[in-house]
Amino acid sequence: MSTPLSQAGQFKALVEWLGKAIRPPEQFTLSYNGEASEFIRFNKGKVRQAGQVQQASLSLKLIHDGRHADVSLTLAGESNVDKHRLAEALQQLRDTLPLLPVDPYLLLNTQPWHSHAEQIQPLPDTARVLEEIRSASRGVDLVGFYASGPISYGYASSEGAFGWHQANSFNFDWSLFHSNGQAVKASYAGADWNSERFARRMQLAREQLGFLDRPLHALAPGEYRAYLAPAALEEVMSMLCWGGFSAQALASKSSPLQKLYAGDAHLSPLVSFDEQVSQSLSPAFSGEGYPRQDLSLVKHGKAEQQLVSSRSAAEYGLEVNGAPEHEAPSALAMAAGTLEQADILKQLGTGLYISNLWYLNYSDQPAARLTGMTRFATFWVENGEIKAPVNTMRFDDSVYSLLGSQLEALTAERELLLSASTYDQRQTASNLLPGALIKKLTLTL
Repeated sequence: MSTPLSQAGQFKALVEWLGKAIRPPEQFTLSYNGEASEFIRFNKGKVRQAGQVQQASLSLKLIHDGRHADVSLTLAGESNVDKHRLAEALQQLRDTLPLLPVDPYLLLNTQPWHSHAEQIQPLPDTARVLEEIRSASRGVDLVGFYASGPISYGYASSEGAFGWHQANSFNFDWSLFHSNGQAVKASYAGADWNSERFARRMQLAREQLGFLDRPLHALAPGEYRAYLAPAALEEVMSMLCWGGFSAQALASKSSPLQKLYAGDAHLSPLVSFDEQVSQSLSPAFSGEGYPRQDLSLVKHGKAEQQLVSSRSAAEYGLEVNGAPEHEAPSALAMAAGTLEQADILKQLGTGLYISNLWYLNYSDQPAARLTGMTRFATFWVENGEIKAPVNTMRFDDSVYSLLGSQLEALTAERELLLSASTYDQRQTASNLLPGALIKKLTLTL
């Protein structure tokens, strides 16, 4: 397998070969995905498993007379082998195309754009990271997973477009377990390992672990002041991103933010969301072959732009803005507020400090109403002091309340939350989110 530094050259060579093999008026698009990752698994604060993964794959689309078909193949990293695999894939698509109908919503980008970006900040030395984790977790039961390394994406077309993107990143996702079975979950991710920032994050987790010693505080269903930490808010945003900003979902009246985009509802003026590609780990081009740009999705509580893929553009007469096929944000950034970290408990006063949420779903999708469970470290706070952990509770509330009429403040500090998914390969998707102080959160049981 080739090294990460040679992946761009490997991709270019395959693009050149494919360009010569195509028979006009055939057209093609070719996408590349690769990674060179290091994985380390921890249990009880010690390394239990370590390994490395180096892989690359292609996705070839062949287009002819309005028909198109796709095939994916894994690369071996050897030029002759990979060209042979690509030739077989090309022939397979040629055999398949005559059997397919014309696609009325096929919209290819015919512009010969070029993009090249390599975010080559040096990754932290693994030995140093392991020592810092070992030192910071001394005396506690830490279970976690560390992943790091470069992720690469490429795109090329028969029209002359070419894009290459490589980003270095790390993601440490961990939990601290108490002997009573409860746990505190935390993460630290980015492109530049900062020892002081990691130490603060671990110290906060250790402090919260200490509160799990106390007897559980019983809460009755009702309405409570609450603080949602960035990881908890990410779960809410993950639900909204599932069709919320999608042009296709909005056009078919199935978006959970339908009322927001119709102007029939609004969020708090404190709320602004951007698809902030320019300062993220995500590539500046889509898998469909369109350059991507920063987009303002919500500004001061009011809807602005939608995420428009090529198919939505063709079907609904819109302009493509580089959105992926599923039209979900991959570099979501929420504007920060003014609430300082040191003042969160004081400003909360009496209520719930919620570190994580899980099992979210819509209880009323057209109303953007969500239900879900509290998870891990959720605490009862009185007069600005944590008093006790709270048992798992179910909430049921509308986004137009949580991030609308009942939103009191957002934190000045935001947390970068990278996707921890390793299905197929590591991902570059991210959320940059503050914490949210809410005047009223409804617990149902």
